[in-house]
Amino acid sequence: MCRRRNRNDKSCQKYRKIMANLIFDYDGTIHNSMKIYEPSFRNAYQWLVDNNYAEQRDFSYEEISYWLGFNSTDMWQQFQPNLAPEIKEKVRKILGNYMGEYAENGKAELFDGAEDMLLDLKNQGHTLIFLSNCRVQYMERHKRIFRLDRFFDYFYCCEEYDFLPKYQIFRKISSQHSGQYIIIGDRFHDIETATKNGLKSIGCGYGYGTVKELEKSDIIVNNINEIPAAVKLLTEEI
Repeated sequence: MCRRRNRNDKSCQKYRKIMANLIFDYDGTIHNSMKIYEPSFRNAYQWLVDNNYAEQRDFSYEEISYWLGFNSTDMWQQFQPNLAPEIKEKVRKILGNYMGEYAENGKAELFDGAEDMLLDLKNQGHTLIFLSNCRVQYMERHKRIFRLDRFFDYFYCCEEYDFLPKYQIFRKISSQHSGQYIIIGDRFHDIETATKNGLKSIGCGYGYGTVKELEKSDIIVNNINEIPAAVKLLTEEI
């Protein structure tokens, strides 16, 4: 019988692979959202200008990508707080309609390597869970276009939970799945879900969040292809 003198004696360590519930963010983690969000944002803002609800101005890529990850109601409340509620709702729909048109016309793209990464993790036996701050229509459209149900076992979005923050949605869905959880995402909403629920997390540095947003994640990956290795590190037990 092998007896270890200490935990660092690797001569007789045995590793057991744990299958985990992997909760993935979508926009900025799987979906290269700026391909359709940037032109949609610019078109929606131009509608505000054309109708005298906003001043003409230009936006940088970074200014626009900042709003990815927010649910659309919170985004417009923070971005244009002085707009009347009915105008916020109208411009929200305009932006969403543009995104829908771009997606249906083949302009939406997943990050390179996303499908292979998801398939790899699924084939290993992990449970893949989609959790996004999007609306149901958006989720269902992308599920259809990219056949996301090839990879994901469960789908959840914030509209189904009255736009609660992700960390609260997790508390409502966690009892439906047994085992360990790992949160994978590119924004503070994702890392907050992990820290407020005592979970492990992988921060996606290739997405739209800042380094500061991801600083509390257990591992930061800078390429989508690094996610399986990060999952492996977080699911190995001695």
